[in-house]
Amino acid sequence: MKILPMTELRSLLATVADHGKQHLVEVEADLLQTTFLLSEAIEKLGVSFMAVHEAVTLQQSVLNSLMMNHQFDADEAKKLEEFKNKIGEEVNAAVTGLQFQDLTSQLLARTIKRVNGLKDLLNELGNHSDGIDPEHEHEEIAKFLDEMSHSLHAGSRALSGGLRRSVDQQNMSTGDIELF
Repeated sequence: MKILPMTELRSLLATVADHGKQHLVEVEADLLQTTFLLSEAIEKLGVSFMAVHEAVTLQQSVLNSLMMNHQFDADEAKKLEEFKNKIGEEVNAAVTGLQFQDLTSQLLARTIKRVNGLKDLLNELGNHSDGIDPEHEHEEIAKFLDEMSHSLHAGSRALSGGLRRSVDQQNMSTGDIELF
């Protein structure tokens, strides 16, 4: 097989690169929008939980005043204190739980890096498709395709090696977390 369909090969490589890049641009846009929406939702939830905490604190001060002015028996006072502590723990746990945003942000950022790395690989594929000349001998074309393949593999390995699989959150009030 001395004659290769070079025009078709060039067209295939360029088409794969172009369509792949278009899809990755859309994926990247979706990921960035997801990051934005997540940040907005977490911020709103954090504000809401802090408002609940403030309202409960004000309510507790009213209860403390009532307890001073009226004689509550020890069991009632103990139950109110338990409720106060439980509500405080739950609000703190909810606010701490919102810190998953940091973990998901790490995952989203890493995914965007992978998308960008894949776009770079597709650019490489597209660039190599331009260098194929129908006048080359069969051996030169085979060598060229092999070099292109090695270049794509090297780029893929560099991308995979540069991104950790785990995400972690440190300094949370409930302790360190590592996922994946």
